[in-house]
Amino acid sequence: MPTFTALTTLAGKAPAEALGDAMERLDPEPTGVGVFEIEDGSGLWEVGGYFTESPDIAGLALLAAGFGAKPFTVSELPETDWVAKVKRELAPVRAGRFLLYGSHDADRVPTDVVPLLIEAAMAFGTGHHGTTQGCLIAFDELLEAGRIPARVLDVGCGTAVLAMAAARVAPDATVVASDIDPVAVEVAEANLAANGMAGRVLCLEATGLDHPQIAAHEPYDLIFANILKGPLIDLAPEIAAALGQGGSVILSGLLNEQAEDVINAYSLAGLSLSARRSIGDWTSLTLTLP
Repeated sequence: MPTFTALTTLAGKAPAEALGDAMERLDPEPTGVGVFEIEDGSGLWEVGGYFTESPDIAGLALLAAGFGAKPFTVSELPETDWVAKVKRELAPVRAGRFLLYGSHDADRVPTDVVPLLIEAAMAFGTGHHGTTQGCLIAFDELLEAGRIPARVLDVGCGTAVLAMAAARVAPDATVVASDIDPVAVEVAEANLAANGMAGRVLCLEATGLDHPQIAAHEPYDLIFANILKGPLIDLAPEIAAALGQGGSVILSGLLNEQAEDVINAYSLAGLSLSARRSIGDWTSLTLTLP
């Protein structure tokens, strides 16, 4: 089945969200619509839709004109068996003591690792990205230093790789994972079940730390936030307030050149930099509340 994409950009969150809502009423209707801020300081937002039928080109042109957006770029994606592609290209990944693997590689898992199964069909957040690897290595370094957390929060958990890692090595810990996307919460729970850890992590739909059950488990010894520069900076005061004395945050989702701005934001919130690691274009940070 062919897949078509239609993408445009425009200035401002409110107009972008309104355009995304209007796209939902097209005929044929999109199977999904996304609205994202472009993290380059331009103030532009990207609005895109996926279609299983060729979209209404005239309707898209009218929408773009009506909302002051650039003309939509419409493309047909080649048909790809994504699961087969992932199986071919994504080998097991070692990050400190942790090994992330798909079920197709179950016979290649050594005995001297902490294994975490991530199915190929849930490829986003498998650990092949430098941000996830950096967070796991940073966590491994805390564990090597004897820092076993009793309360852990994974903000923007995605597939919940980081939350699962914490729950696996600290079986008595309280681990909470949150994401703004309800689909991510479902994927997190599916990953937990696949690893024999159903119910081991409390998975919540939340914007940042805005959830009563997140507040109920404060203060945290360790907070992961592998998201983006903008949200990381915005959340610095809340994350610092949710952290217990001597606790640590592990942050990523940052291009190397963005790290200093995030360090400064968390320094203003009272945290000090403990470790910094770059993998490719991406930086991961560990900061501690004295």
